Amino acid sequence: MNSDADRLRAAAPTAEEFAELAATHGLKQSGVRPRLGAYFVDILRHRKFLWTLSSAESYARHQDNYLGQLWAILNPLFLATAYYLIFGMLLGTDGGTDNYVGFLIVGLFLFIYSAGNMTGTSKSVSKNLNLVRSLKFPRALLPLSVSLTEFIAVLPTLGVLLVILLLSGESLRLEWLLFPVVIVLHLLINVGVGLILARIVHSSRDLRNLVPIAVRLLRYISGVFFSIDYYAGAGVIGVLMKYQPIALILDIARQSLLQEFDIEPLTWVIAAAWALVLPIIGLVAFWSAEATYGRN
Repeated sequence: MNSDADRLRAAAPTAEEFAELAATHGLKQSGVRPRLGAYFVDILRHRKFLWTLSSAESYARHQDNYLGQLWAILNPLFLATAYYLIFGMLLGTDGGTDNYVGFLIVGLFLFIYSAGNMTGTSKSVSKNLNLVRSLKFPRALLPLSVSLTEFIAVLPTLGVLLVILLLSGESLRLEWLLFPVVIVLHLLINVGVGLILARIVHSSRDLRNLVPIAVRLLRYISGVFFSIDYYAGAGVIGVLMKYQPIALILDIARQSLLQEFDIEPLTWVIAAAWALVLPIIGLVAFWSAEATYGRN
């Protein structure tokens, strides 16, 4: 009996032969992190899958409501009204601004995009474990799809934003052409932040409970409803608040849309630097754990 077992073991293919057979038929080992360059190319190859995930989620978000997609516009408007009554009229945080309505609308509408992105991307992997375990695709598509979904959702509100600015007394000017640049930089920053958050929360799921607190903190330190320059000054705290990425996006958006603010090249350069660095850091951080997603 032992001799029969020995003969069977001797006849079995070796590990090298298994590897050669797999390579011949185009098979790859599952659960192995690919090289970073190949990973990025694979993300680009799945761009239709990314768009399908994002557009379907964006369309389905308000389908259960009678007013449907109109809520994508109504929600920010109701929130802006509440903020204006509380912070503008009751607490008087309109110091350093001439057009507080325009100032608040720009800050609030763009921050809603960042807040939704942070909340959604932090749960993007754990929320889709069945998808992760059943299909083979770059897992970075999950936080990327959330960022794209939030981007699609915010587009109608940006049109409303421009209309409100005109009604508040602003006029069309050449600087408005810079606003699309702001939106692209905002998208890239949110992509980077989303990838980083998805990676961090995957490492310790308890940390997702801190994301709402982080979002709330950012709302109060990013100048959403008050001028950082006026209230925080030019000290260390003021500089840290002013040049963090979310505050910078709100700042350059106001520079492009509100005539009371001049274009400051330094803020645009730093915002562009954040938009370049954060997606790279986020992609590398997320890719480094690619082989672990869906295992627990």
